[in-house]
Amino acid sequence: MAGRQVPGIDRASADKLLTTTRSVRKRLDLDRPVELEVVRECIDIAFQAPTGTNAQNWSFVVVTDPGKRAAIADAYRRGAEVMSGSGYPPPLPPGDPREHVMPKVMESATYLGEVLDRVPVHVIPCVQGRVESVPMVVAQASTYGSILPAAWSFMLALRARGLGTAWTTIHLFHEKEVASLLGIPDDWTQTALLPVAYYTGDDFKPAHRLDSDQLVHLDTWGVHR
Repeated sequence: MAGRQVPGIDRASADKLLTTTRSVRKRLDLDRPVELEVVRECIDIAFQAPTGTNAQNWSFVVVTDPGKRAAIADAYRRGAEVMSGSGYPPPLPPGDPREHVMPKVMESATYLGEVLDRVPVHVIPCVQGRVESVPMVVAQASTYGSILPAAWSFMLALRARGLGTAWTTIHLFHEKEVASLLGIPDDWTQTALLPVAYYTGDDFKPAHRLDSDQLVHLDTWGVHR
């Protein structure tokens, strides 16, 4: 096995966590309550993630109120209608190995919209700042780079405790509406919507992915080995 063994870290368990944390939609348990203390524990872990210049300019909005969850679900469904009329996602080229998976992904996303109001907890990771009018790529990348590691750490912490979620952004078609609903200030950016619930079953396994040999470029783009 390449690399060295790091004291105190079970590499096999860490690798299993990283390779089996899937987007969970159809297997979210809609009837089992989620304890807020578990969500807070996972957020505390997420806040150990790095941020640009150690700004720690993040906030997580945790939504349990049924009326607000219903409103967010409605924004998601209306966003899905906009997206479906836009031609997104674009069709894959014939023979693409992802081709057979996309119908299942879209069906799963549609299902999530149908039941989103019943998912016990919605979590919206936010970062301070707006990127719409920022011309510099470095500023845009730094803004999102200051929240995305924390959001992913949150998802991993959930998985380790028997809860699942899915990275969704469709509600952002109506971002201002949701911000008004939740009192999110104008200078903060919502980056995702994470529906949180316990998952059913425990047979998650690594997904089929594109061959890394064609996606890793050594020293120069296009040089794969």
